[in-house]
Amino acid sequence: MTDVMVLGGAAVLLGSGAVTDALGTVRGQDRLNRQGMLLCLAGWALLIGMVAWLWITLERPPIRTLGETRLLYAAWLPAIAFFARWRWKTDLLVAPMAAMAVLFLVLNLMLPEARMKTLMPALQSAWFVPHVVIYMAAYATLALSSLAAAVLLVRKWMGKEDVPATLALPNRLLWLGFPLLTAGLVIGALWAKSAWGNYWTWDPKETWSFLTWAFYLIPLHQRVQTGESRSLWLPLLGFPIVLICWFGVNYLPTAAQSVHTYTG
Repeated sequence: MTDVMVLGGAAVLLGSGAVTDALGTVRGQDRLNRQGMLLCLAGWALLIGMVAWLWITLERPPIRTLGETRLLYAAWLPAIAFFARWRWKTDLLVAPMAAMAVLFLVLNLMLPEARMKTLMPALQSAWFVPHVVIYMAAYATLALSSLAAAVLLVRKWMGKEDVPATLALPNRLLWLGFPLLTAGLVIGALWAKSAWGNYWTWDPKETWSFLTWAFYLIPLHQRVQTGESRSLWLPLLGFPIVLICWFGVNYLPTAAQSVHTYTG
């Protein structure tokens, strides 16, 4: 019951924040943008409180199951969006960020899980928490890059011109998310060595992790070589690849033999 109330409350606050911020942008009213931001901050506070409460009551990090990682992901989305707003002075991400967070919270409400306090031996590792936390931060950052690209593509289709600083936002988020993705990959390999004796076994999850990492080299390499981002489509296309890596691999025929099935 507590889960439903907190997740539902956070979803309502974030959803209301998304609508209010979008209205403020359409009408050109900064007051609505500020109100939307405050609603999103309140929703984010509930998510942080939920993560902390689960950590205390479960007596373990609440990042074992797919639902728990969705909750952490939903908490990372506002954090990254607020950082981008502060660092690059843009409100572009507030509404789409809140909408995506609501989507993942609704998934948790629709797919409740039974939680256990115990962790399997492989998860009782010092690498477990940093690996998952950093990966969720990377996924959230790269998702926001995709959302920023989508919004800018829609604005371009509508004939609206954006300043260069705004057009650079998807790429800036890529440069923020890729080091996190790399760190998560490296920590995962170190964890695998300590848990199973090998740094890499080309397990389905590991394979898709590498493919995801390799894909994001393309827009970053393009940026280094040309000094500009030629297309907003590459950041946008990265999001479905991340989703496949995160939980799509659980539905592959080879998933049953995967050492990563504990995340499902």
